[in-house]
Amino acid sequence: MIYILYFLVTIAVFGAMEWVAWATHKYIMHGFMWFLHADHHQPHEGKMEKNDWFAVIFSIPSILCFALGAKYGNPWLYCVGSGILLYGIAYFLVHDIIVHQRVKWFSRSKNRYIRQLRWAHKMHHKHLKAENGESFGFLFVEKKYRDKIKRDEQLQQKD
Repeated sequence: MIYILYFLVTIAVFGAMEWVAWATHKYIMHGFMWFLHADHHQPHEGKMEKNDWFAVIFSIPSILCFALGAKYGNPWLYCVGSGILLYGIAYFLVHDIIVHQRVKWFSRSKNRYIRQLRWAHKMHHKHLKAENGESFGFLFVEKKYRDKIKRDEQLQQKD
């Protein structure tokens, strides 16, 4: 029974991380830490960008949860650390591989969710400065972007 609770806490933390990521992206990355995020909105050479430091920064809470969980024998901290880690893995797969194509997988996907993610992120990146941004989430796609892809599909079916 306790393992089910551990699992549920891990999943709950994973889900809560979408809100944390949205708020961090909007208010920190597009706020006082824009100096690290700005190059992500600009064309650039090479694979790495200053924005990649956020992966290191955002891994710190997970690492601390694992370390403190080990030090104090607290499995709940492992659950929190695991939820954060799983979200980080999902973020990497979705944002860096599927959306930005750092690795050329799913490049011609017809999957509706992937197309919605890409469109929402494209709308985010049309803003080249920190101000007036939109679509700050990573895994949850706002209704207006889901509706846009649905309309596109309906238009294609009519043709």
